[in-house]
Amino acid sequence: MSFKRIKRLAKHLFIWPGMVKQYFPKESMLRIEKAIAASEKNHFGEICFVVESNLHAFDIVKKVSARKRAIEIFSKFHVWDTAQNNGVLIYLLLADHDFEIVADRDIHHHVGSEGWEQISHEMEKHFKNGDFEFGVLHGITKITEHLDRHFASDKENVNELSNAPIVI
Repeated sequence: MSFKRIKRLAKHLFIWPGMVKQYFPKESMLRIEKAIAASEKNHFGEICFVVESNLHAFDIVKKVSARKRAIEIFSKFHVWDTAQNNGVLIYLLLADHDFEIVADRDIHHHVGSEGWEQISHEMEKHFKNGDFEFGVLHGITKITEHLDRHFASDKENVNELSNAPIVI
């Protein structure tokens, strides 16, 4: 096993789920939940926020990246299973200080890789400054702009996914 992988394994072994509260206290999680709920009142899209403290040691040995794990989470929580194929996942892996935005095919068709990268770069600036809550809220705002543009609704949106952040 390479030194880089051993270093990553150590990071994952020494962070535990309770540490999520240091980055996202209860009040932060409530504000994120309210932002998602407010966003979804104006469009048919679905936004899901998942934060994971660390990966299992076997995942580190298997070289599971934040991207691969985000895709697993996208499937596990059925973000891909929205009626209009417009679910968006914001996934944050604390141990790696990494995050991913994964979008279903219909919203991805409208936003494209460059659009998601732009949102990610903006969020990353806030994360690097230690402002995790604002980074997530900024991402929700930017994702909402796209969902409002492409999936606007004047009817009540059926909430297909929970608005509450998920901690793993």
